[in-house]
Amino acid sequence: MVLFTGPTKDRLASRLLRYFRQAVLVGKRFTLSEPKTAKSRRRIHLTRMAIEALKQHRIRQREVRLAAGPAWNEQEWIFCNVIGNPIDVGNMIRRSFRPILVKGELPIIRFHDLRHSTASLLLTLGVHAKVVQELLGHSQISLTLDTYSHVLPSLQEEAVNCLDTLLSRSR
Repeated sequence: MVLFTGPTKDRLASRLLRYFRQAVLVGKRFTLSEPKTAKSRRRIHLTRMAIEALKQHRIRQREVRLAAGPAWNEQEWIFCNVIGNPIDVGNMIRRSFRPILVKGELPIIRFHDLRHSTASLLLTLGVHAKVVQELLGHSQISLTLDTYSHVLPSLQEEAVNCLDTLLSRSR
């Protein structure tokens, strides 16, 4: 399970999220550790929509913090349970993620599939594979290219069409 530490106003304004530690479930307890590789520790640029959602979430979280009172365990997690501890992933998926999918009339997917969808969409939009690699925190670009090679055939066709257009103009 990966959790991000709280964004400050400065980081929200710059649209950056720092990913430098994670909570890993070992048995029944969470332990904090660094991500697997140096490439995994990174700053991630966020969309405006994500920033707005985080601002709204921060407001709701302050209300939850006040309601918890002295029971609140401040650990600076963006997403946590009602007393500030790391969330239980199973509960989050059952209580929040799946209901959002159902409400949006979307297929039931794994939470991790959001990562794959983002990478596939970015590659389809023509974002350079190196940029997608850095966003995902892959240590090697070959991992990104091998994992998302199913997107590449359509990109190859687009590239040839662009080349064809360019060569047609030069006649």
